Amino acid sequence: MALPNITIIGNVVADPELRFTNSSVAYATFRMAASERKKDDQGNWVDGDTTFLKVTAWRQTAENIAESVAKGTAVIVTGRLKSRTVDQPDGTKQTYFDVDADAVGIDLSRASAKVTRTTRTPMSGAIVEDDPWASPIQSDGVPF
Repeated sequence: MALPNITIIGNVVADPELRFTNSSVAYATFRMAASERKKDDQGNWVDGDTTFLKVTAWRQTAENIAESVAKGTAVIVTGRLKSRTVDQPDGTKQTYFDVDADAVGIDLSRASAKVTRTTRTPMSGAIVEDDPWASPIQSDGVPF
C-alpha cells in the first residue's frame, strides 16, 4: 500500500542534521511543529494543538536543507507520511509521525529568501541532454 502524500506548513524546532550513509548518500533530518489556527468564542485567533513531525530528506535536497534551513525557519514540506510505534520504558506505546520529504521550501508568507540554483552532476551512466533552463530566456512577445 502506498504511503499518503501530505503537505504541511510549520516551523523548524531544531537545526537540521546532515549525515551520510556508509555509501556516501547525504540525508538530513529535522523536527518541525505545525499548529492549527482557529478563532475562539470571542473571535480572537488562537493556536490549536501542535503536531510535531520528524522530517527526513535525501541527496541534494538534504544538502540544500543543511545550507538553507535553521531552527525557527517557517517551511512547507511535501512528502509521504509514515507512523511508527515505540515501546516506552513505562510499558506504554507512543506513536510518532515522520515525513519522507520530496520537497522542502521556505514559507514566503512569513519570510523572504534568495534562491541560488544548484548544479547537479549526472549519475554514472546517465544520458545528459542540454538543459533548456540553462540558456538565456528568449522573448517571443507572449506575456505569460
